[in-house]
Amino acid sequence: MSIRRLPEHLVNRIAAGEVVERPASALKELVENAIDAGAARIAIGLSAGGIERIEVSDDGCGMTAADMALALERHATSKLPDDAIEAVATLGFRGEALPSIASVARLTIESRVRGADGWSRRVDNGKLEGEGPAALPPGTRILVEQLFARVPARRKFLRSDRSEYAACLDVVKRLAMARPDIGFTLEHDGRRTLSVQAGEDRPARVAALTDRGLHENSVGIDYDRGPARLGGVAGLPTFNRGVADHQFLFVNGRPVKDRLLIGAVRAAYQDLLARDRHPIVALFIEVQASEVDVNVHPAKTEVRFREPSLVRGLIVGGLRHALDSAGFRSAQPAAANVPWQSQSPAPSGEGLGWGLSSSQRPGLFTYTSPTPNPSLEGEGLYRGVHENRSDYLPAARAEAATEATNHFPLGVARGQVAATYIVAEAEDGLVLVDQHAAHERLVLERMRRAMANGGVARQALLLPEVVELEEPACDRLESRAAELAEMGLELERFGPRAMLVRATPALLGNGDIQGLVTDLADEIAAYDEALSLKEKLDHVAATMACHGSVRAGRILSVAEMNALLREMEVTPHSGQCNHGRPTWVKLAHGDIEKLFGRK
Repeated sequence: MSIRRLPEHLVNRIAAGEVVERPASALKELVENAIDAGAARIAIGLSAGGIERIEVSDDGCGMTAADMALALERHATSKLPDDAIEAVATLGFRGEALPSIASVARLTIESRVRGADGWSRRVDNGKLEGEGPAALPPGTRILVEQLFARVPARRKFLRSDRSEYAACLDVVKRLAMARPDIGFTLEHDGRRTLSVQAGEDRPARVAALTDRGLHENSVGIDYDRGPARLGGVAGLPTFNRGVADHQFLFVNGRPVKDRLLIGAVRAAYQDLLARDRHPIVALFIEVQASEVDVNVHPAKTEVRFREPSLVRGLIVGGLRHALDSAGFRSAQPAAANVPWQSQSPAPSGEGLGWGLSSSQRPGLFTYTSPTPNPSLEGEGLYRGVHENRSDYLPAARAEAATEATNHFPLGVARGQVAATYIVAEAEDGLVLVDQHAAHERLVLERMRRAMANGGVARQALLLPEVVELEEPACDRLESRAAELAEMGLELERFGPRAMLVRATPALLGNGDIQGLVTDLADEIAAYDEALSLKEKLDHVAATMACHGSVRAGRILSVAEMNALLREMEVTPHSGQCNHGRPTWVKLAHGDIEKLFGRK
């Protein structure tokens, strides 16, 4: 077979396969062009997630009729006045976007230079349909319709309208975050979903586009290392998310998703966050143009640094310096009531009322003072650490407490350390239990049993709680509402950006509903749409269990500690939490003797 030169329309379609992967890819190229044109306001309109229509209007410099015709040819651009591609300062520079989009969609460009008449040009899947005068204010308006309509092999791989819209929204957010001096509006199917004003400061713009609470739960970054500079905001370690979709990284004003930068963020937070949690950050890196190569990826989302170690050190050092300055600040919510009651353990572990409401747990104990509680006289369990000492108790009760250590593998609770770890005495040593990790596993196993027996019992809320989320997150939760209801979480849509919670799993008690719903939305985003939540039951149930478990920092009575230990002894897999960390460790008598030089 002889070699032939490919025709222009086929070359454009091949190029479109790299540049225009989905509606969000086309939208990114068009908005970047508007930014490079010096726009102060950019208006975006979408229909059907951008599949049927993408419209971008700006008030930038505009194009003449001759420039417009040239812009639709491949590798024609105004952004490289010479051959110094390593010194490019604009977002776009290859001259591939417009001809690539025009080869797989119906494209209409209208533009007007200040002081001149407007002009319009229409191209349908690579063929010029017509051109002529157009009436519009100075700037450019580009309309893309029926993307991939004549390329069914590409169209069938597009996801649902909601998924494509979510990707478009993410693109706009990242570009708007990079340029707080520009105003952005986004409308989807005739409804405005995003609006930010020009001239905002960077922290305010980042908070407006990510999480409203970020402004109060973050620290500013202003850090230099050699010729490189790092700015932005970093969320406190306690203000985190279940997935890493709120990490926004920029290099010289360009949004990127680079492995080196993501790894550096993870390293900076590695001893401050659990392995399954992710920080919220918006980092702006400024380096000399000659020190970074932006021409390494078709979508320009990856970069290569001349000195990667310098950039990694800049991010890790800058984040650590900023987080150290936060001192004792924390976004951790206040502790709520302890969600269990103390009873004699049933053989199956079901005899303990973990997570029930106050009306369902008459035996619930709350630590108030070291004064003995008359209701505990017959149980051999004691209210405070001081009461567990034999000199505070009758001799018979002290002997009974000592004998109990011989019957329980995890021993008898003697107190707490740092309101986080339970200290128990067993027959063969000292047991330390992480109360949150242990209870998390117990709640998960109870949820699994409940699901296997037909469903999780619900606890209806007296006053339904409204949880505000981003619109794509609400869409994801609404699409899985029936499956979540089987797990005891009853949700319904409450406007474009809110969900109404009417019931929660009874096993979770008075958990953090806001955090639970937010994390579930993140978890669902990480799954393939073809998978049901039942196929991901362990992940979803683990997320619910985490939010329904007793938190570190809660002071427990000895009765409550012993109830936890007894439940652990009859629950499978209670030796590790839902994330793989150990729930308890033991110091044998021999180990303790070695510590004191007795052996």
